[in-house]
Amino acid sequence: MTVLSVRNLETFYGAIMALRGVSIDVDEGEIVTILGANGAGKTTLMKTIAGLMDPEKGAITYKGETIARLAPDRIVAKGISLVPEGREVFPYLTIEENLKLGAFTRHGGQAQDLELVYGYFPILKERRKQAAGFLSGGQQQMLAIGRGLMARPTLMMLDEPSLGLSPLLTQEIFAIIARLNAEQGVTMLLVEQNARIALDTAHTGYVLEMGRIVMSGPSERLKASDDIQEFYLGRTEATERGQKRWKRRKTWR
Repeated sequence: MTVLSVRNLETFYGAIMALRGVSIDVDEGEIVTILGANGAGKTTLMKTIAGLMDPEKGAITYKGETIARLAPDRIVAKGISLVPEGREVFPYLTIEENLKLGAFTRHGGQAQDLELVYGYFPILKERRKQAAGFLSGGQQQMLAIGRGLMARPTLMMLDEPSLGLSPLLTQEIFAIIARLNAEQGVTMLLVEQNARIALDTAHTGYVLEMGRIVMSGPSERLKASDDIQEFYLGRTEATERGQKRWKRRKTWR
């Protein structure tokens, strides 16, 4: 079943068109990744789905219901949770206060949900009474994901979860993302510049370039693409002298 359907979405920053007819589908139980360079429109897409930006054109459907232009709190209440780029925790509130804010659209059940979050992130339980601003970058990312879980989402959207993290912490965060998908059944829409780990984790992927979807398909097929390997996974084809003869143009096939 398709949980989220985006069709022909156009979103502007002032006079600049950031999304140019974007269409994607996210099926129940899947991890879907959006790949793209800086400025491709990935964060704009996430913000538009989450209600933080209004589209100029196009449709956004969640479980068969139109959600385009709804207020962000109503979208959260329907079951969509955004873990924003840069984490954006509240530094002067405690870890537990940050987590409880994630459940602001709900009534009851917070204690059970806190234990679920602490089960995945034991370090947060150990430090739950400390101010969030004293956490490391990796721990703040854990807190941001935990805060998103507190809303009991059907669909969790994660914007650049590896941003600013070491390779080891990145592996740890993505392992937890995969566990949440497998064990809790949370559907994921994942924006990530680390294409290798994103494609290794996701079931399906889209490539966004200059506001347009230029390629899509199962992750294994994307990883086999020459364009993905050269422009996102770092493969190079060299001459006998070890130098590239020319810069190959993208074909997106």
